[in-house]
Amino acid sequence: MSLSIGIVGLPNVGKSTTFNALCGVQQAQVANFPFTTIHPNRAVVPLPDPRVEKLQELVLVPNAIHTTIEFVDIAGLVHGASKGEGLGNQFLDQIRNTNAIVHVVRCFDDPNVVHISDHPDPRNDIEIVSIELVLSDLQHLERKIERLGSAAKGDKKILPVLALAEEIQRHLQQGKPISSFPDQENAIFQNLAAEMRFLTSKPVIYAANVDETGFGDDNTYVVAVEQVAAEQNAEVVVLSARLEEEMLDMSEAEKQEFMELAGAECCGLEQVIQKGFEALDLISFFTKNENEVRAWNVPRGTTAPRAAGGIHTDFERGFIRAEVIPYETYIRYGSDAAVKAAGQMRLEGKEYVVQDGDVIFFRFNV
Repeated sequence: MSLSIGIVGLPNVGKSTTFNALCGVQQAQVANFPFTTIHPNRAVVPLPDPRVEKLQELVLVPNAIHTTIEFVDIAGLVHGASKGEGLGNQFLDQIRNTNAIVHVVRCFDDPNVVHISDHPDPRNDIEIVSIELVLSDLQHLERKIERLGSAAKGDKKILPVLALAEEIQRHLQQGKPISSFPDQENAIFQNLAAEMRFLTSKPVIYAANVDETGFGDDNTYVVAVEQVAAEQNAEVVVLSARLEEEMLDMSEAEKQEFMELAGAECCGLEQVIQKGFEALDLISFFTKNENEVRAWNVPRGTTAPRAAGGIHTDFERGFIRAEVIPYETYIRYGSDAAVKAAGQMRLEGKEYVVQDGDVIFFRFNV
């Protein structure tokens, strides 16, 4: 599966700067006034994984193909966005198809950068955006309930779906996200959630956006974000969107030196990808042929036939077996022939669960 992430936050917290930094290109307009982002910004970038290039070197093929990550940046959300205030709510549907949400939170003081209140207050700022996402889901669900109510008059089988939808409605009306709904294992809930693509059911990664001096442990704004994230069982990354944007034209060595001087451990893209994989519980496996080495992402626990189906439906339908070499094994021996000679290639059947780093050749009937 391709990873897709929606970027939300208040106006002027650094969303579009973060978008540019994560995507490695100056694409989104950045300015010191609210609602600079008028239309959603979209960018698809390769998902970095050095294992792909390492395998390419050993297999001696011309192409190394990474999976991709799509970022979608929408206008800032404000109080009343769900009722038409500001611009952000117009584009919330643009992120319903994303897998996760990066919520950018301003964690620096700067009188020259406009903020919607007198000064940043991470807990309050987060609550404003979170409530607007809840209200957007509520509106989305209420339209569905109207349709279910009409359909149930002629089909009583719909009544259980309607009843659960109304229960979810009451949950949202209390200001609670879908992720905290208690009956997550209910098959009706899972089908409804898959159809509705609720915003508040998606994993959240809080991006604490600091200035060049804000990476230390004494940043109280970052501490506040981490406290909120802990309460919600959410992930946090600390980044400086402005610094990362300045690094766009630097070499890798220059970037590393620049980050070390600022006190940052790694770049924002690496952090977001890592946290995104953890939140979505994704792993990567690899395939190869005479032209390419390619990476694929699947949820942890995916069986070999399902993984094959992600490449082509015929692979799953006609699955025979998977020839599997763990990545570290392949690197140790350096070639298919050496791996086979050492007896380290495994033949796995339909029950095999794909592991992170597996190099797989799928056998299937046409």
